[in-house]
Amino acid sequence: MLTGVHILLTYRCTHECDHCFVHSSPRARGTFGRSGIREVLAQATQVGTVEWIYFEGGEPFLYYPLLLEGLAVAKASGFLTGVVTNAYFAESDEDALLWLEPLADLGVADLAISDDRFHHDGPGESPAARALAAAKRLRIPVGTISVQGESVRYRGRAADQLVEGLPLRPAEEFRECPDEDLADPGRVHIDAYGNVHLCQGVLMGNIKQTPLATLLAEWDPPADPISGPVLSGGPAALARVYGCGEERKYASACHLCYEVRKQLLNRYPGSLGPPSVYGQ
Repeated sequence: MLTGVHILLTYRCTHECDHCFVHSSPRARGTFGRSGIREVLAQATQVGTVEWIYFEGGEPFLYYPLLLEGLAVAKASGFLTGVVTNAYFAESDEDALLWLEPLADLGVADLAISDDRFHHDGPGESPAARALAAAKRLRIPVGTISVQGESVRYRGRAADQLVEGLPLRPAEEFRECPDEDLADPGRVHIDAYGNVHLCQGVLMGNIKQTPLATLLAEWDPPADPISGPVLSGGPAALARVYGCGEERKYASACHLCYEVRKQLLNRYPGSLGPPSVYGQ
């Protein structure tokens, strides 16, 4: 039962992190407009089970007026709201309070701040630390996201940049997806192109072609060319069904799945995309 919709407000970001699932960068395209956000929220309301709306990216604070309006409309629609950010804006304690006070006024129920070596690796206090302190002062529920070591998922740019030197295992060992429920997702991500992501780059469909409520009602995972094999036997089955990547070794299930999907991207555009998430 779908309870969360995560709006990828933009693929653009201030950073170009090696671990990024969606290949975000300062040059990335794909940003929502005002009407697009309202359409997603209207469709989320029609589903009837959605409780949470998150705004993510990329970096959603790059489009600050749009973020605030989206949060306001989501709140008025009865949703709990959350935001994921790298807190680049918190160059001082005063800046952190200035940018976050409107979120407190809008009743944001969860603020997640990326705070790790990928985002803040310089000397002195990080923007994340300043934003964390400001959020606590404003009584915004807040936590941090720290990606390091075993918590890295080797998909997106991480599969291209971070696997060298890691211990690798045969493809046949990865017989299940450890992270996502492709059959019955509790949350989905929706980007500005209308793509509904079950996992970054793995699509249920597109809300510009089919309403979200209909996509959910008609979702038939075994019949999908990507989700079907993964559900039947993990990324190993995906590689076996399409005869690609079986002979190689991989750092994780995500790594194998991503590498096979990248080869199938042009073959199944309805189930995989957009190309930018695959670095294309």
